[in-house]
Amino acid sequence: MAGRRDGLVLREKLQGSRRSRIAVAITLGILLGCALTLLYPGGLFSSDPPARLPHRPKSDLQIDSSSCESEERVNALKSDIASLSEKNVDLKKQVRELQEKLRMAEQGQDNAQKQFLVLGEQHKAGPFGTVKGLRTNPTVMPDESVNQRLAKLLEEVAIRKEIIVALANSNVKDMLEVWFTSIKKVGIPNYLVVALDNEIAELCQSNEVPMYKRDPDQDIDSIGKTGGNHAVSGLKFRILREFLQLGYSVLLSDVDIVYLQNPFDHLYRDSDVESMTDGHNNRTAYGYNDVFDEPGMGWARYAHTMRIWVYNSGFFYIRPTIPSIELLDRVAGRLSRETNSWDQAVFNEELFFPSHPGYEGLHAAKRTMDHYLFMNSKVLFKEVRKDADLSKLKPVIVHVNYHPDKLPRMKAVIEFYDNGKKDALQSFPDGSEW
Repeated sequence: MAGRRDGLVLREKLQGSRRSRIAVAITLGILLGCALTLLYPGGLFSSDPPARLPHRPKSDLQIDSSSCESEERVNALKSDIASLSEKNVDLKKQVRELQEKLRMAEQGQDNAQKQFLVLGEQHKAGPFGTVKGLRTNPTVMPDESVNQRLAKLLEEVAIRKEIIVALANSNVKDMLEVWFTSIKKVGIPNYLVVALDNEIAELCQSNEVPMYKRDPDQDIDSIGKTGGNHAVSGLKFRILREFLQLGYSVLLSDVDIVYLQNPFDHLYRDSDVESMTDGHNNRTAYGYNDVFDEPGMGWARYAHTMRIWVYNSGFFYIRPTIPSIELLDRVAGRLSRETNSWDQAVFNEELFFPSHPGYEGLHAAKRTMDHYLFMNSKVLFKEVRKDADLSKLKPVIVHVNYHPDKLPRMKAVIEFYDNGKKDALQSFPDGSEW
């Protein structure tokens, strides 16, 4: 019995000891939780920095965390800071460049919605037959920083921001004299010769002809001084860009042209480009429906096509608009890459070809000039001189573009229209004699 009693007493002592340890553990857990709550009020795993413990004097064993950073690490950080500073300067420069490109891109957005915002308030469509789309693109903001010397000259020569411009080198000296003599006789004051060599510059100065000599440009000068008619003709698209950027409308003129009236009195100014035509009648000049016949197609043998004879790139009026400048850029760019291309063909392709897969067409407004007022030499020598009624009509200009014997025909035009010599044109054949 005594042994059994002793066993019960021992078991009770062990159970009491176990309960005591559990109580102690619970108490310690509560105390630890309270301590952690005081030390980490935001939570033990919070992203917020832990609360700082009260400041205590550092002992030899307490080491400031900043002193743990090695000297190499500090130097590396300094190097990174210097590198980032340099990159920051480059980034600022790139940002400025991007901002400028963005400004130019925004200026170049000439879609219909923006034009409405620029030109006036939006309106509902009117009744049937009364609705008309926009015809005239807004002009660009003049930028005199492009060429201050030219800007100052144009202020003196141009009238109402319009000017006749011709490019010339010594290869066309004789025709140039006939050209500016006819202009003077009509009394046109706002014209300018872009002299491509010193001989032309001296000729203009001696005849009191407004002249502009460009600053030296190796690529342009080599073409301007030695190039033939086609080379110089292609060069004009690059040079004209500055005139448009300065805010001036230009009536571009080749020198194989005789002026009989002031052309500025006969312009509409409702399009980006207003050009004379190589067409010789209403159909070829203004367009017509040409039917293509393919008998093998049976019922669908007839295909209708729209045709128009090309604009003449030697005489056109161009307004300072974004589409006009884009046209000049496109033509000049292609001519620089396609050395065998003819500038007039490229000029018309860029002006007329529509957008299609892989190609974005030019959104430019265009107008064809009256082919009897702005007359090419085919119209004159094949038709007008042989018609008693048409020969009484005095054109604004005559462009001797269809014939290689340009100088004698130019002089004959002056004799016929200005001096009243009725047979002045009769000795020339309709076309050229090979």
